Amino acid sequence: MTSIIFMGTPDFAVPILQALAAQPEYEILAVVTQPDKPVGRKHVLTPSPVKVAATALGIKIYQPARLSKSQELAELIALQPDLLITAAFGQFLPKSLLAAAKILPLNVHGSLLPKYRGGAPIQRAIMNGDSETGVTIMEMVAKMDAGDMISQVKVPIDATDDNAAVFQKLSLAGRDLLLTTLPKIIAGTMIKVPQDPEQVTFAPNIKPEEEQLNLQQSAKQLVDKVRALRPEPIAYLELAGQRVKIWDSAVADLSTSLAPGFVVKADKKQLWLSAGTGSVWAIKTIQPAGKKPMPISNFMNGYLDEFVAGQQVVE
Repeated sequence: MTSIIFMGTPDFAVPILQALAAQPEYEILAVVTQPDKPVGRKHVLTPSPVKVAATALGIKIYQPARLSKSQELAELIALQPDLLITAAFGQFLPKSLLAAAKILPLNVHGSLLPKYRGGAPIQRAIMNGDSETGVTIMEMVAKMDAGDMISQVKVPIDATDDNAAVFQKLSLAGRDLLLTTLPKIIAGTMIKVPQDPEQVTFAPNIKPEEEQLNLQQSAKQLVDKVRALRPEPIAYLELAGQRVKIWDSAVADLSTSLAPGFVVKADKKQLWLSAGTGSVWAIKTIQPAGKKPMPISNFMNGYLDEFVAGQQVVE
């Protein structure tokens, strides 16, 4: 039986953990996930999806705030697993832990490496308008997402996909790819392919200032950014003096000579704004401060007088 330490945190990692636990040839010695975090307005301390899954499976759980130099690190190294498998864990792993894996330390990474190394590969792929992404099984090394590639699978990004949809696709694709790859790794028949340094790109975590929409971008870029940041953290806009979140939008089928940030069309059902390159951006679902997301028609019923064609509403 092959022993495994599994490390992951969000929903992306759950199907992978559950699939490994269901295979009789694997023994999961421990699961490592991020500490419980306060969630919502009441700051309710909430376990990660991986902790919930591991608890249901009856697997021992470790939750170090910082793995390096922790007591948990020494305990994990002492387990001497055959494989160390991570899937969106959220922390860098010390060299001592990587070296503890008797066969290999592996990562299930949500991109087609060497493209999009880093913590937000899925969001960045959608934001950049990519039509496909994928999953790479790679050997972990001390440098971020820089290890040799062992296997890959491509996954399409549909025009309506948001990050939740792509996360789900890649989670299932990663699960299946890992299950077919592990026997080759254990048997020593896998082929490791170094990443081409000339093709490397990075996908850093989304910064708070990146959540704001910039109408200097084209309508297509705005639509892609809205999709990339849904269902969290949600893109926002300073619209006519109030901050609103944008849950859904579209590219309007016309062009404009107005500078970005002006009203092109406003009625009880629609709000179209001028964007970069002469494009027109249509808001479809909006969330004013302190309210729930609503169709743009509901919003315009209350704010129609504030939007007049030709008026600048976004600086």
